[in-house]
Amino acid sequence: MFQINKDEKLIEKAMGGSQRSWVNLVKRYEGLVYNYCLRMTFNSSDAMDLMQEVFLATYRNLPSYRGQNQFKGWMMRIAANKTTDFLRSRSRNPLHRAGEVTDESYKIPEHQISQSMHQDPAEDYKEKQKNKQIKKLLDKLPDEQKMVVELKFFQHFTFDEISHQTGTSINTVKTRLYAALNKLKGYSEIQNVM
Repeated sequence: MFQINKDEKLIEKAMGGSQRSWVNLVKRYEGLVYNYCLRMTFNSSDAMDLMQEVFLATYRNLPSYRGQNQFKGWMMRIAANKTTDFLRSRSRNPLHRAGEVTDESYKIPEHQISQSMHQDPAEDYKEKQKNKQIKKLLDKLPDEQKMVVELKFFQHFTFDEISHQTGTSINTVKTRLYAALNKLKGYSEIQNVM
């Protein structure tokens, strides 16, 4: 509840012209938005570009924010819409090789590196390899299913919040999630056999 009140105060001040309040709001959510965009695009430069677009759209639309929902959910809906538009345009671009995953896709800018990194390089390597496998599996999912998995398991939103953010019914959200989980289970089993 405290964070919601703090967000509301920062939003009010930002709409009043306080650049400092806007910067504080961006700092509060930049890691969340960047990581969401990274998991959806698998490319750090695309994620950075999308993050900037999300915050620009958020700033432009602040006057339309009514405070009826949590700011985080409202902003993540903007992120979901921007990401969906990006993925659609990318899939139509013949120059983009769909499914191409490079080591560069997994590089996270220095300021985004978690403080909880292990002291043991072997543990870090194992974690990076595990994350690569998860990302490759997620990349095989249709965008709608990948988005629901991202919002549910990585962003920890409820079905109701995901429904609001994606503009679909709760039943559709659940159907997409369970279909994605079944596909992921199948892909994982195939990988373990190989």
